[in-house]
This record gives sequence, structure tokens and C-alpha cells, in this order.
Amino acid sequence: MELIIATRNVHKVTEVKSILSDLGMTILSLHDITERISIMETGLTFVENAKLKALKVAVHVDGIILADDSGLEVDELGGEPGVFSARYAGPEATDIENNRKLLAAMEGVPWERRQARFRCVIALVDFKKRLYISEGVCEGIIAFEPSGQCGFGYDPIFYLPQYGSTMAQLPPEIKNSISHRARALEKAKGILKIQTCR
Repeated sequence: MELIIATRNVHKVTEVKSILSDLGMTILSLHDITERISIMETGLTFVENAKLKALKVAVHVDGIILADDSGLEVDELGGEPGVFSARYAGPEATDIENNRKLLAAMEGVPWERRQARFRCVIALVDFKKRLYISEGVCEGIIAFEPSGQCGFGYDPIFYLPQYGSTMAQLPPEIKNSISHRARALEKAKGILKIQTCR
């Protein structure tokens, strides 16, 4: 049974494969299919973007399609960067540039007002082109400076009080049990298990 992840982000693919490893599915990404699919994230919400990506790939590829849209929501910034998390500092911005811009925007904001969360929405399209949605959230605090070498994106500045560390300081096995993506995928597993029993 094949599951196609609607992404070319190698970090995301690695994370999803690890979290779904117990399903026994062959997990592919857009790097593994011959069809060249261009996807523009034009939605204004994580749900809209996840649905858009899953349905676009489902038009071109048979099988089960999984797409996600995720990002960081900072309360002090009115929920920004939100759906623009990956391109917060510009269309071709690196993770480091995005982190720097966010830390600059939060300069002078005290610890008690630095609440934030990672949010992930998963869209699944099955063999009959039926759409399913699941969502996961991980609460934390924006650190004053980056710490840690693991993870990607905003992980180095996303502090988890219960672990006394940033997301980027956690071993992958812990991150993959508590992250927003892990929680959204855990909810999606029920649908995927049904599909593998076809």
C-alpha cells in the first residue's frame, strides 16, 4: 500500500515516515513520482492549504494522498506568522532568516507574553477521492535566542517548559511523539489503517 506525501520537504518526509512507520505502508513523496506537479499555497488558513495540496496531487496520482500545512502562531503578533511561516522573511527565506525576523519582532517582549503554538492540519484523500481532515497543536513559548541542532524551521526558538528545552534540543523520538505534526498524524492513523485493510 502506497502513501504519497504532497511535499518535497525532506525534513517533513523523514518526520512523517518515522511517525507512520508502524503502519507498514510504502511512503513516497513528490520526489518519487514522475509527474511534475506545481502547487501554489494560496489558501488563507492551514485547512485551505492542506486541502488544496492534497486534492491537487490526487488529480494526477492514484493512491492515498497526504498533505499537511503547518506553521507557528505567536499570540503577541496576532497569530503571525501563521500560514506564512515558511516565507515569513521572504519567498526564498531560510530557516535562519525566518527565525531572525521573528526574534526581532519579539524584541523587548517579556517571557510571560511570548506564548505560541505550532499548528498542523493534515488532509488525506483516499482511493475514492474522499477527503479527511485532522489537526494537531503543540503549545510553547518563543525563546529569546536559538538553541539546539535538531529539527528544522522554528524549532530552535520554540521553547517547551515541560522539557526545559527548545524543540530543536529534543531527540527525534521525543519530538515525534509530542509535535503538532505527530498529534495530527496520530488522529489520521485511524483512516490510514482502514485504507490498508482494503
